[in-house]
Amino acid sequence: MRRIRISLLMLLTVCLSGTVMAQMAPKREFRGAWIQCVNGQFMGMGSAELQQTLTSQLDSLQKAGINAIIFQVRPEADALYQSDLEPWSRYLTGVQGQAPNPYWDPLQFMVEQCHSREMEIHAWINPYRAKTKGTTVLAGNHPAKLHPERFVAYDGLLCFDPGLPENRKYICKVVADIVGRYDVDGLHMDDYFYPYPVDGIAFNDDVTFASYGRGFADRGDWRRDNVNQLIKEVQQTVRSVKPWVKFGISPFGIWRNKKSDPEGSETNGLQNYDQLYADIRLWVNEGWIDYNIPQVYWQIGHTAADYATLVDWWAEHTANRPLFIGQDVMRTVQHADLNNPNIHQQQAKMQMQRAHKSIQGSCQWPASAVVDNAGGYRTALETDYHRYPALQPRFPFMDDEVPKKVKKMKVVWTEDGPVLFWTAPKAKEVMDEARQYVVYRFEKGEKVNLEDPSKIVTITSKTFYNLPYQGGAVKYTYVVTALDRLHNESKPVKKSVKL
Repeated sequence: MRRIRISLLMLLTVCLSGTVMAQMAPKREFRGAWIQCVNGQFMGMGSAELQQTLTSQLDSLQKAGINAIIFQVRPEADALYQSDLEPWSRYLTGVQGQAPNPYWDPLQFMVEQCHSREMEIHAWINPYRAKTKGTTVLAGNHPAKLHPERFVAYDGLLCFDPGLPENRKYICKVVADIVGRYDVDGLHMDDYFYPYPVDGIAFNDDVTFASYGRGFADRGDWRRDNVNQLIKEVQQTVRSVKPWVKFGISPFGIWRNKKSDPEGSETNGLQNYDQLYADIRLWVNEGWIDYNIPQVYWQIGHTAADYATLVDWWAEHTANRPLFIGQDVMRTVQHADLNNPNIHQQQAKMQMQRAHKSIQGSCQWPASAVVDNAGGYRTALETDYHRYPALQPRFPFMDDEVPKKVKKMKVVWTEDGPVLFWTAPKAKEVMDEARQYVVYRFEKGEKVNLEDPSKIVTITSKTFYNLPYQGGAVKYTYVVTALDRLHNESKPVKKSVKL
């Protein structure tokens, strides 16, 4: 009965939403999805099977208009990529330290697969978590085996001690290794800083506080400062290695409750600031991160953490950094719209998100739920909310120089029909190189408006586009622009052609 109900909700949602939201879709929007490994979805798969699984997921997500993948590559001081610093992850092979056989590198594979689909790829790491409850054996080269004195055991977990300077240095070394060796577009951290608190269990950092307290009288302030230092140093590390790679965080959805701080939200839940010692608002205000994706996973109407309340609060506290909303797909489709109990909450959530100019996109959790089309979620993305392509949001604080426009644009008639060719513009620096191109199409007499996403026919890394021939009776104007690594868009070049 539950499946039937969800299916009915899906159909009604799609029917009632119509094309209104598609018409409202912005030209630039982050449309991400998290692909995690800690749920064990890949464990035990052979190399070929896992590659096929990932390929199939990416195909489905691409069809749904997803333009960025956040891929989990370091869940517990291990690696879903070739690393000389940490062991292969058990979430990949089933045994920590065991390399995949036949050998392959999942992160490199995902870089190639995402970029071939014109998607961004962000490498997702957990900074402090070194062992989860399900991990019973650590590989001989695991950091906790090599330096057990740097870790704190907590409720079955093993965590890097955030108060130790050598741990910050080590984590930055891991970050530099990933960013330096892989062509990733972003480096991403989730919500696990100090561990989620368990009643009656203290995080034992007494010795570290006594040795590295830096004059702090309050341990909470000291713990927050430990994390602050890590965030600053990670961003500096990323910038120093590749200045075009973005550093983003997806924190727990509540900064502070208003009862704890007048600047907080009208909520009553766990707090980043007080329980996880993660002052995400400070990081945004200081510009220590490049984007923020708070995990606003609750439903509209949740008594302790209402989605609508939190979206409004985050929208008012973006400072000068792009804000995207973390969406929980399953909770969304399992709760009815408060104003229309015949449909689920996807439509209402998208309307709330897009009503705020300060919110520049969203990220779907988990990607597998989108792929499975839970409650018709993927269908609605494909046919409505992501009906038209979207460029990535701009990051002017990282780079605001636009690339030069394309050169030598012409139509060549080939055996396969007409093809629009152009030449990449020259660039003096890597940051100014054209990495993608946007192709727009306008009908005869139609005003050229590059802000209308419905006119985008493709976003491509190729320097050509196959034109659809229609017997030579219809005249179109094609416009091509260049995008650099941070999606700054060049001046347009036009070409009219009869198709």
